[in-house]
This record gives sequence, C-alpha cells and structure tokens, in this order.
Amino acid sequence: MANPTFEESLQELEQIVTRLEQGDVPLEEALDAFQKGMVLSKQCKDTLSKAEKSLTKMMTESNEEVPFEEESQ
Repeated sequence: MANPTFEESLQELEQIVTRLEQGDVPLEEALDAFQKGMVLSKQCKDTLSKAEKSLTKMMTESNEEVPFEEESQ
C-alpha cells in the first residue's frame, strides 16, 4: 500500500472529525477513529514542517543551503 498524499490524509482526517462531531459513533469505533485521526494529524504536521523548512532556504552561488531571511524594510 502506497503512502497517501498530504491531500488524501487531510481529507481522511476531515472525514474522521466530521463523524466524531456528529456524536453517533459507538465508543470503540470512536476510539479507533480518534487514534487514526491522531496518526493522520501527525503525518500532516510533519509534511507541513518539511515543506516549510524547504521553502525557507535558498541556495548561495556556491550551492550551499542557507536560511532565507526577509528583507528589512
């Protein structure tokens, strides 16, 4: 089974939240859904953190990665 994309994980997480908010899920099923939601939440957070780190770096002329600094105004 291939790893789901960020968008697929987020969509599944949203579906879990919607089901749990409705309140008509049996307790054991709700606990399983909550645990799955926590895993998905961590995966999404990790993906966003990696993307942020990648987007906040730039390459120097000597091909070194350095943090991107905002210009002073």
